[in-house]
Amino acid sequence: MSLKRFSGLLIVALFAVILLSACGDEAGSDEEGPIKIGVLASLSGPLEAYGVQTQQGFELGIEYATDGTMEFDGREIEVVFADTETQSDVARQRALELLDDEGVDFLVGSSDSGDTLSVIGLAEEYETIMVVEPAVADSITGSEFNPYIFRTGRNSSQDAVAGAAAIAEEGVTIATFAPDYAFGWDGVEAFTNAAEELGAEVVLEEFVDPDATDFTPNIQRVIEHDPDYMFVIWAGANSPWNQIADMNLQERGIQISTGAPDIAALSTMGELVGMEGFTVYYHDLPDNEVNDWLVEEMVERHDTVPDLFTPGGMSAALAIMEALEQSDGSTDANELIDIMEGMSFESPKGTMTFRPEDHQALQSLYAITLEEREGYDYPVPTLIRELSPDETEPPILNERE
Repeated sequence: MSLKRFSGLLIVALFAVILLSACGDEAGSDEEGPIKIGVLASLSGPLEAYGVQTQQGFELGIEYATDGTMEFDGREIEVVFADTETQSDVARQRALELLDDEGVDFLVGSSDSGDTLSVIGLAEEYETIMVVEPAVADSITGSEFNPYIFRTGRNSSQDAVAGAAAIAEEGVTIATFAPDYAFGWDGVEAFTNAAEELGAEVVLEEFVDPDATDFTPNIQRVIEHDPDYMFVIWAGANSPWNQIADMNLQERGIQISTGAPDIAALSTMGELVGMEGFTVYYHDLPDNEVNDWLVEEMVERHDTVPDLFTPGGMSAALAIMEALEQSDGSTDANELIDIMEGMSFESPKGTMTFRPEDHQALQSLYAITLEEREGYDYPVPTLIRELSPDETEPPILNERE
């Protein structure tokens, strides 16, 4: 071999070594750079209050899990919040920006089920773990399930099962009252199944135009069926509570039962003192160290107690941090799926566990009654008993093999 040819081969070999070394350094820098989490939330629009609660809870969750360092194993935890404006097309665009421009390792969100359903397919396309919080549509972990989705928020069926557990028993008659769209349909179907299993009879399923301002005809149909309970499934500001009170259902022997909502909505439910139902969360119901810390920090930093969706934001953060702990910091989604299926983690509501079959977090809810309490300008959810994760376990609705 000529010296000239040998020299040429040596140069090529050296170039290859340098190139491989550079590639290795680049790959290593990804593992040493920040861990980026993109959080989709309604930070404006009709669900702004829910989005803000999620944001506050998520920030505190990262802080709690990292003892205030906002780092994992020396790597910064960088959280990027994106406002969906409670519009599905905007939510999808914001998610694409988080994935393409920000290069996030995880997605979280969103406040609205429609927003969330527009995004979950991207999690699978980009092979990125998405923690769903607080959207409740059953289809997210049901018909639209994909393996990159894990939900810390409860779903409609969990709400309904908890609602049934609070009031249903042999011989009880119940009418349901719910908005005429997926949220209401899912909730009523799950509630009816759970209530009938407990021996109750559902005598009417009344579905209502969610944009209605006059609920009188719907409430009148309930009165005509004369049930023991009217179980109400509702969300949003356009609520039926004042008209329900005006039509004196409780004086007619029809008890009202529902999920106790956020504090703003509780302020409209003064006529329902004595009602028995359930709640997802009220700040003084859980008895654990995580919740104690959350309440203390919310009061100190925001001069308010955590509300309905604050603990959910914190739970989503704690789930991600637990997954990172078990993966030794790997953000590879396919590796994380194996870790997170069946994974348990602590939250402000106690221990949650991702069910392997559909990645729905099994969790406690609370049977409550609304009571007047001195110093409060709304009826306060007061604990009857904690409903365990086993009691509130919803049906598996996906078709995963």
